[in-house]
Amino acid sequence: MDLRIFTEPQQGATYNTLLTVAKATEDLGFDAFFRSDHYLRMGSADGLPGPTDAWITLAGLARETKRIRLGTLMTAGTFRLPGVLAIQVAQVDQMSGGRVELGLGAGWFEEEHKAYGIPFPKEKFARLEEQLAIVTGLWAAEVGKTFDFHGTYYDLTESPALPKPAQPKVPVLIGGHGATRTPRLAARYADEFNIPFASVEDSERQFGRVRAAAEEAGRGADALTYSNALVVCVGRDDQEVARRAAAIGRQVDELKANGLAGSPAEVVDKIGRYAAIGSRRIYLQVLDLDDLDHLELISAQVQSQLS
Repeated sequence: MDLRIFTEPQQGATYNTLLTVAKATEDLGFDAFFRSDHYLRMGSADGLPGPTDAWITLAGLARETKRIRLGTLMTAGTFRLPGVLAIQVAQVDQMSGGRVELGLGAGWFEEEHKAYGIPFPKEKFARLEEQLAIVTGLWAAEVGKTFDFHGTYYDLTESPALPKPAQPKVPVLIGGHGATRTPRLAARYADEFNIPFASVEDSERQFGRVRAAAEEAGRGADALTYSNALVVCVGRDDQEVARRAAAIGRQVDELKANGLAGSPAEVVDKIGRYAAIGSRRIYLQVLDLDDLDHLELISAQVQSQLS
């Protein structure tokens, strides 16, 4: 089971804070550092000092880290033209020496689009399908040959399809709870399927849909990696768990029901339940980015038991 650190910088984080967490992620032996792609806070957080851009952040971290994978859960398809996104991700992959992964979603948070003047189209999922075709098509095109795409929403003519990523293939993540279109899209384009903030039972059901779609597409169910994203709140005792829950404005019982919370033993046990239904990777949503002791505890007493 891979454990990855997943951050939500729109809730309030500077680049230096993210750099500190990314370096701790690397030093403590976690597999990857991922971040959300949002420009507006959610809930009661103040969001100060303001949003940081996902791919600018990852470009900086690419030069400041050496081992960990870097990526997004999920880049919003509404934020960037697919040709531009392909260039950005390829460049950051080069800057990292081939450690980037692209999580790409349709985009959903209408308020952040209004706040920063970003168009919020109605047909987001159909656009996402074309975006995936374009981004992966540009990367796969043979050097020296051009790439064309003529769709409903995007039109590319004689693109040189450059630059190329450092990796032969940048892993693509697709995720969500949709019962029909999402599994079909994952079966066609994804290297990894991620389901965010879902129970073991709901995860098993959705993994089953994706596995069936992959078989139908002729790829084979095991061609994809299956993963979960879950909020994490671990403590050495009940008092420490309660303190960490209060710091992020959550209740312990709710966190235990909907995430990974409690003692290291409790969290290891729950991760085991996800592993039993086929999850091979957990993105730990860390909401208090100043609590590095939390990461140290997870590394020492949770990750060590999963190795």
